[in-house]
Amino acid sequence: MLLEDIFETGHIGCIEPTFADLTSDYFTAELLELEAGEGRLLIGEDERPIAFAVRSGDQWTAASFVCRPCRPEIFGRMEELGGDIYQEPQQEYLRALMEYYSLRLCGQVPPAPEDNRPGRQEMIVALLREVWDDIDGRSCIDCCCGSGVVSAALRECGAYPIAYDNDPGLIALGLAAGRLVPDQVMHIDATLAASYIGPADLGVGLMMGDISSFNRGMWQQIVWQLLYLSERTLLTTATEPEIRLIEEWCGEMGRTTEVFGHDADPIYDAWVCVARQ
Repeated sequence: MLLEDIFETGHIGCIEPTFADLTSDYFTAELLELEAGEGRLLIGEDERPIAFAVRSGDQWTAASFVCRPCRPEIFGRMEELGGDIYQEPQQEYLRALMEYYSLRLCGQVPPAPEDNRPGRQEMIVALLREVWDDIDGRSCIDCCCGSGVVSAALRECGAYPIAYDNDPGLIALGLAAGRLVPDQVMHIDATLAASYIGPADLGVGLMMGDISSFNRGMWQQIVWQLLYLSERTLLTTATEPEIRLIEEWCGEMGRTTEVFGHDADPIYDAWVCVARQ
């Protein structure tokens, strides 16, 4: 669903330049300073405000509160403009935002060179079905999704993926190749994932690494965020020392783990850690 459909407007833009900016209250203040002749407040299924849009001339601009609190001044501005109230499930609005920013990214960022190789998706599908026999119909986070081969494998298994990565070129590649879907992917910092999305049934982090003493703290935060967001989690690395670090981080989050070597893809998924609450 497009933002235009939700707000029942013509073209509408978001005041936040990127999806990652949805956590910044600075943009609420920016919207409040716009001269406007009309306003529309969007509330979620719990009647909590999730967005506010104003019309300046022929242009509609929205600020979103799915990743930050709504300021009280928004209600005063809405009263001044005498606008209408619309309602949409928050998850549907979040999907519309993902689609908006994905399409915007595709128009601004050239795709990275192809990084997928023949047979990789089939290997991932086999691993997913080996680890989880109830994946069909489950929500699943694709952490550090790259160009989306894991998301494509998850959809093939019947799961609903929500993906994120900090590399816009790889996301653009995945969208162009059809492995990523616009309303299922976010360009964000994976160490802050819980600021943008809610929990899912499953979480996947494949090809994690290279984990070194230099970047260990960053990877620890990425893994912790994924564990926080998923009830059951699958992580893979290329080496045993890396998977042992992940096993340790899972233990620190109170997870029960199973670690084993695997030969499905000895380049990326030679070692597997399955974590459960």
